[in-house]
Amino acid sequence: MTTTLPQIALVGTGNMSGAILQGLLQPGVKVAGLRATTRGAASAEALVQRGVSAVSLEQDPDANRQAVADAEIIVLGVKPYQILEVLTDLVEHARPEATVVSVAAGITLASMEDIWPGALVRAMPNTPAQVGRGVTGLARGSRTSDTQAAMVEALFSTVGEVLVVKEDQINALSSISGSGPAYVYLFIEHFMEVARQKGFTEHQARVMVEGTFSGALAVLAQSDKNPEQLRVEVTSPGGSTAAALQAFEDADLEAIFAAASDAAIARAEEMSRE
Repeated sequence: MTTTLPQIALVGTGNMSGAILQGLLQPGVKVAGLRATTRGAASAEALVQRGVSAVSLEQDPDANRQAVADAEIIVLGVKPYQILEVLTDLVEHARPEATVVSVAAGITLASMEDIWPGALVRAMPNTPAQVGRGVTGLARGSRTSDTQAAMVEALFSTVGEVLVVKEDQINALSSISGSGPAYVYLFIEHFMEVARQKGFTEHQARVMVEGTFSGALAVLAQSDKNPEQLRVEVTSPGGSTAAALQAFEDADLEAIFAAASDAAIARAEEMSRE
């Protein structure tokens, strides 16, 4: 199946917009036109070597304005503190019907709509988008049509799954799917440390822990059973796995997860106010 997208401008190509670029360059994705801007000349040249029309602000201070001139979708991949400034700079140089997509945390649709007169979408992708396995939350602005929202959804579908949510759910979504990869890596870190403490080498610890996580997720993805059912299948009553799981229950793991999510949401709300 081919995904067809209109002219796109990537203003700033950091980690997230770089992941989006990966999706746009894969087979099966047809883009009417693609322009990208970067801060430095070296990073722009690296994109040019991949066949992308890219210019750096170091080479041309007007690069952003030129990139958006013909774009139907403009993805802002700059730092959150730069979003409103960049929007202000671009508003007179972009097409009125262009849809602006922000991947920045903490910058609300209302604050952007004060500057941008057209369609806006907030997107919260996560880092697995870099390998086409991302989860992206999308919240549309008050002036965004169904057609424009569908174009943005198609764009982010090139790097994984897409969930359309209300803006007041964005911070909660980010606390789970956005921050979630860090939680997984933390668990892997600790399990590997436990393995080393039990006398296994670094290589053995990595094979055991990473292989177990990736294998369990592969089973879950291919099974029609939910996580609880699969957990029960692994857990013999009165056995060693049951004893291990009881240790997690004694630590009130559910409360720890809830506290972590609440802390992430609180910080995101603070960033919005800042």
